[in-house]
Amino acid sequence: MITYKIHLIRHGKTPESEQGVYLGRTDLPLSAEGKKLLTKMAQQLCYPPAQLVYAGPLRRCIQTAELLYPDRLILPSDDFTECDFGEFTGKTIPQLKDLPAYQKWIEGGFEAAPPGGESGTALLARVLNGLQAVFGRMMAERLTDTAVITHGGVIMSLLAACGFPKRRMSQWATDFGCGFTILITPQMWMRDRAFEIYAEIPWRGTDRKFADDFDILDGFHYEEKPPLQT
Repeated sequence: MITYKIHLIRHGKTPESEQGVYLGRTDLPLSAEGKKLLTKMAQQLCYPPAQLVYAGPLRRCIQTAELLYPDRLILPSDDFTECDFGEFTGKTIPQLKDLPAYQKWIEGGFEAAPPGGESGTALLARVLNGLQAVFGRMMAERLTDTAVITHGGVIMSLLAACGFPKRRMSQWATDFGCGFTILITPQMWMRDRAFEIYAEIPWRGTDRKFADDFDILDGFHYEEKPPLQT
């Protein structure tokens, strides 16, 4: 049986993301520091191979994909774009924290949406549609490895909703240029809309490369790891 691996990777830094701004759909490029850091990570750490590379349509995702997978055609997908933060776009938490509308959104759970923005439920439905398309193509073409360059909120939402082991959304937070490999099978996906969260990206080895057998590669399994810090 084929093991299908999808590598979910967060884009690199922009000047605004370093300042804690809700960027949302704002189409900004990577910062000079962001490009430099990604180039260094690609040279010194180990990113998984990918026969296909998808990316959210915003420049920070496309540029990240080009730096990490320079020999691959990048396939933009609107399904993997960032959440629409509506009226909160371009603002920081200190600017918003005392607003009743912001408090209502933060406390409202997955169904809540920022004024003029997108709810967590709508975001997840969109991302699941994108993942279905990616997985469907992998099965049709018998591809084993696909990378998806996207946003932190997209990754967190998807892993919290469908991933095993089960964890709170905040515990799947990941840094710029980092992410997670998921293992997905037709049976588990079609029956339960679920997958296994298997390895962190990038692997910090120095003299070995990603292999098909991830547990041999890095001795890693989430039940043996402490919760991620947010």
